[in-house]
Amino acid sequence: MTLEELKEIMVEILGAEEDQITPEANLIDDLEADSLSIMELHMEIEEKTGIKIPDEAIMEIHTVQDVLDAIESNK
Repeated sequence: MTLEELKEIMVEILGAEEDQITPEANLIDDLEADSLSIMELHMEIEEKTGIKIPDEAIMEIHTVQDVLDAIESNK
């Protein structure tokens, strides 16, 4: 999944502005995600990519880059 594809999902689920979504952006502090929206994001990514991201890995995700890294490492 590319950053652009992830941005589309994040805009839809988090309601964030596309220009706010950078690799360094913190999901909670910068994009105002809560635990429910993070779980929705997790499910949507799994659905779109077919990649299973373990729940334990989600606990380690803090930034947009962490999301991309989790997708890549669970291919």
